[in-house]
Amino acid sequence: MAQIFHPSTNTIAKLSIVGAVLGLAGFSGALYAANMTYGYKLYIPVTQPVQFSHKHHVTDDGIDCRYCHTSVDKSSFAGLPPTETCMTCHSQIWSDSPELEPVRESWRTGQPIVWKRVHDLPDFVYFNHSIHVNKGVGCVSCHGQIDQMPEVYKAQTLTMAWCLDCHAHPENHLRPIEKGQVYDLRWKPSVEGDGVTQASLGQELKEKYHIMPKSGN
Repeated sequence: MAQIFHPSTNTIAKLSIVGAVLGLAGFSGALYAANMTYGYKLYIPVTQPVQFSHKHHVTDDGIDCRYCHTSVDKSSFAGLPPTETCMTCHSQIWSDSPELEPVRESWRTGQPIVWKRVHDLPDFVYFNHSIHVNKGVGCVSCHGQIDQMPEVYKAQTLTMAWCLDCHAHPENHLRPIEKGQVYDLRWKPSVEGDGVTQASLGQELKEKYHIMPKSGN
């Protein structure tokens, strides 16, 4: 019986199967990326009433996180700066800028600026900033490289699984508290000395700060 299909058909069939498998994997990856980006609203800048650039204020001007977020190490809420804090500088600098008119209007009327939330946890979730900060968890672990953001966006999913992963392996995120490295968004373990890694330093700090201590300690 004569051969119905050309021998090259086998190669084409194999390539088709491989292509379908790779295509399905690629499509699944694209769906996952879309869900991560839009489902959790990752990397999407949130437009605020005033275009406040963390990149400019933190990286260019060297302003510490605690200057504006005054209660980050004292309470569950990091705190938002009152208009008075903004006007401490902007009564002298860029005092006539049209972009800062909402700030001046707030100062004149006493009405606070209504900032839009970027990180909004469900009502049943209790997160305490002070506990994490005072145990050596850096701002960057949750907020990402906010010192490089002209407009703030959500850098982590903040899902329960993401939180539990950190709680299961806190050594991956711990920094020295005493030196203020918690607030240094560009800090790396290498500044502590030769051969220091996040794993080794984190394990040391985990024991030092009594994080997840053994039973009876």
